[in-house]
Amino acid sequence: MSGSPPEVPPVTQAQAEDAVRTLLRWAGEDPAREGLLDTPRRVAEAYGDWFSGYRENPREYLSRTFEEVAGYDEMIVLRDIEYESHCEHHMAPIIGRVHVGYLPDGKVVGISKLARVVDAYARRFQVQEKMTAQVAQCIQDALHPLGVGVVVEGAHECMTTRGIHKRGVSMVTSSMRGSFRTDARTRAEFLRLIAAGRR
Repeated sequence: MSGSPPEVPPVTQAQAEDAVRTLLRWAGEDPAREGLLDTPRRVAEAYGDWFSGYRENPREYLSRTFEEVAGYDEMIVLRDIEYESHCEHHMAPIIGRVHVGYLPDGKVVGISKLARVVDAYARRFQVQEKMTAQVAQCIQDALHPLGVGVVVEGAHECMTTRGIHKRGVSMVTSSMRGSFRTDARTRAEFLRLIAAGRR
């Protein structure tokens, strides 16, 4: 016995649409009403977009690196990567920004690839703390830099549109690896670069 989880059979588009119709009926609506006739299809297609991260391997985005950087060995920071995710507890949206920094050890990666890594993890059901760690670990494993820093800001609609109903609240999480964790000056430089030019 391998101990691996059993295979889950794939869900068809028709089954997903039926599930949406069930939720509409549970909410008190009539799925056969004219305005809702195409809603199950639209919702299923939206889920295919929102959760496309399950079909992606974030590490593949970092597989192509560049070493001809004229000896550049200073910190690289990509700020304000916007993301949209959904919390795994209530399936409610999380919307925010990610800031990524790393200290290269001889090789760098195209900056758009860092944004793609964020998207691949964000487009899954998430807990913000887990997503923060996943992005940092992915960069660490793929690039083997001297250090990595990731800061994630998120507004959670499971808190603003239900439950406690508190608006204007954002959550901030961080994950520091290597020199970003062990060297206070490196960490401070990263946080300073994130905040540069802001009031």
